[in-house]
Amino acid sequence: MRKNSIKNTRINGEVQKELSTIIRNEIKDPRIHPMTSVMAVEVAPDLKTCKAYISVLGEKEAKEATIKGLKSAEGYIRRQLAHNMNLRNTPEIRFILDESIEYGVTMSKLIDDIAKKDQSHKQETDIDNFQDEEEI
Repeated sequence: MRKNSIKNTRINGEVQKELSTIIRNEIKDPRIHPMTSVMAVEVAPDLKTCKAYISVLGEKEAKEATIKGLKSAEGYIRRQLAHNMNLRNTPEIRFILDESIEYGVTMSKLIDDIAKKDQSHKQETDIDNFQDEEEI
């Protein structure tokens, strides 16, 4: 099975959906932040390993605690995944912190700030040009 095959894409989506459900509804670890979401899942073509990209809305400490909590609950999560999905092999899960959403929000704020400064600079320039035309 190739990495980007339709079957692999479908398995990635199903594993992502199941992981989200298990993390949200079944794990009671207090270290896991309530605003935790599974952003993407990459299951290897041989179904032996899986990378789960996790996004946590909160402080750095909450993110680190959530990843530690998920790593400690990996056995339970894997067992529940095997129970809920009918796969030949249940993949070994590696949880990876995904900060792409926060990076995007930061970049968006920076772009907005630059746009506001540019707009105010343009208005000042227009006013100066208008005053210069009145003097002539």
